[in-house]
Amino acid sequence: MVTFDRSTRARFALAFGVAAVSDFASMVTEFAPPLQWAIDLATAGLLFLILGRRWALLPGLLVEAIPGMGVFPVWVLVVISLIVYDEIKVHKPAKPQVIS
Repeated sequence: MVTFDRSTRARFALAFGVAAVSDFASMVTEFAPPLQWAIDLATAGLLFLILGRRWALLPGLLVEAIPGMGVFPVWVLVVISLIVYDEIKVHKPAKPQVIS
């Protein structure tokens, strides 16, 4: 298992908390689409600020825009996928450089 530095773990924990609260709020507001859209836009903005410029947040926002998808924990899954991706990126061996 890869160990991230303290600030990275704190950012991922904060992002996971924001995603969990947002997914719960999305389930509660399933029948109020304008409110749900506002929650999803705010969540995408917060995750963008917490995690930085990550294009992986855009598909999460698009999936959340589909009616009825608010019952699934999409934001939590997006944050988990970013954590796993970062772990894979750290484990990836560097390519040997060919000097000519």
